[in-house]
Amino acid sequence: MACKLVILFFFVNLLMQIPKVRATVPAIIVFGDSTVDPGNNNQVSTVLKSNFEPYGRDYYGGQPTGRFSNGRIATDFISEALRIKPAIPAYLDPKYDIEDFATGVSFASAGTGYDNATSDVLSVIPFWKELEYYKEYQNKLGKHLGKDEANQRFSESLHLISIGTNDFLENYYIFPTRSSEYSVDEYQSFLIGIASNFIRELYKLGARKVVIGGLPPMGCLPLERITNMFFGSDCIDEYNDVAKDFNKKLQGAVTELKQELGGIHLVMSSPYDKLMEMIRNPSHFGFEDAETACCGTGFFEMSYLCDNMNPFTCSDANKYVFWDAFHPTEKTNAILADYVVKTTLAEFQ
Repeated sequence: MACKLVILFFFVNLLMQIPKVRATVPAIIVFGDSTVDPGNNNQVSTVLKSNFEPYGRDYYGGQPTGRFSNGRIATDFISEALRIKPAIPAYLDPKYDIEDFATGVSFASAGTGYDNATSDVLSVIPFWKELEYYKEYQNKLGKHLGKDEANQRFSESLHLISIGTNDFLENYYIFPTRSSEYSVDEYQSFLIGIASNFIRELYKLGARKVVIGGLPPMGCLPLERITNMFFGSDCIDEYNDVAKDFNKKLQGAVTELKQELGGIHLVMSSPYDKLMEMIRNPSHFGFEDAETACCGTGFFEMSYLCDNMNPFTCSDANKYVFWDAFHPTEKTNAILADYVVKTTLAEFQ
């Protein structure tokens, strides 16, 4: 009898703990670029869109959503792993409302960067505007849940930032304006300053759980490799070195902000090493190609160049690390998300 009571007590206690585990992160709030944009650019007057086939062919129902992938993106998998929901909606998508956004929302815009000049290149949502949308969202959620409950949710929600690659590949190394104003080292510091101020603003707005992503090995993106074709289409070491240097500086800024902002739970997540591991040893992860992309010829196609009329698009994206010349496949996103959940995000669970 005593044994049964012990078992019953254990079972009841376990059931009582489950809601607490699930409530650790009640929502994921996302800022950034195409790596985490689930379709905000669909509502923006820009040429940088992906709301057409074959984008989304492996998403639920085979529908293109505006995600720059054949399926889900990393933040979708993170949300699912934290037992919130299987996909995070775009804030500007008219199909969703505040009830949908209460458990997760993305303000990200493909093509944007820390630098306002980067968002101007393709007329997308600037980083500062994403913060303005967040303030608007806070007001809406306050009315929906009540101010006290909404404020509690903001403090417990995971605020995830993924941005920065476009500042270099779409801006600094393409147009002369920033490169004439700053050395690479100075530009990195300029961007780090913007990132730090963004986190300070989130903190003022009640955010206490923040994850900021570093840069990937951007010199290994298919679009960059093709510019190095006379040297065997190898990765561009200069770009990868810039990414590694930037990540070190970002980690330093994170350390300083943790000392400055009392009560903040701030961590940096770097996709660099894991993605590089996939690129260097694709067969270990079940891939066959890490140099070219699935869509089109695999060298330069993305957005409207990656459409259903292109006869060269692969039949099985799971064999490729990259979906288009700039973005990972759903399988790559899933692997990266799993790695982040088990390492960087372990302390939030």
